[in-house]
Amino acid sequence: MTEKLKLLDPVNGSEVPKVDNAIAVGEDLGFQERWWTFERIVWSFFVLVLIADVLGLFGAGWLAHAQVNDPATAMRVHYDRVARTGTPNSLAIHFAPDAVSGGVVKLIVSDSVIRKLGAQRVIPQPQTSAISAGTMVYTFPAGDVPGEVDFELEPGAPGIFHFTVRVPGHTSVTRRVVVVP
Repeated sequence: MTEKLKLLDPVNGSEVPKVDNAIAVGEDLGFQERWWTFERIVWSFFVLVLIADVLGLFGAGWLAHAQVNDPATAMRVHYDRVARTGTPNSLAIHFAPDAVSGGVVKLIVSDSVIRKLGAQRVIPQPQTSAISAGTMVYTFPAGDVPGEVDFELEPGAPGIFHFTVRVPGHTSVTRRVVVVP
């Protein structure tokens, strides 16, 4: 005589129902549809984050790099709109011919470049540098061709920081850099 084994629910000890000799599992179509909607929202969010990353909104991408090229400033400024804490990046300044005065180029830089954006070094080394009312004034020798100055930056903390650079007698350039962790 064959005896059927009964499958018992471990919680309440009752027999677990079967359909076609398989355990009957209930379904809740309303819950399932809500779950699918939730999954689509999460996947859409992940796709948007991935697109933002590829474009450079989290640093080192197409949208992260910026350039200011205004003749009224006597310089062209290359910088990163988005930087990462503790990661090297640069602020490059190319001087126009009218930036030269008396055989030198003077550059006035806000102290946020040094303090908040973490300037590690200036290339080339300035002829002179002086502190003046929340700014640094750098003097560079000018050759036949106006040069370029690179500030090697390494931000120490996340935040939104503004910097200003200016050649005396010309319009200043003020921009914002977002530093992410």
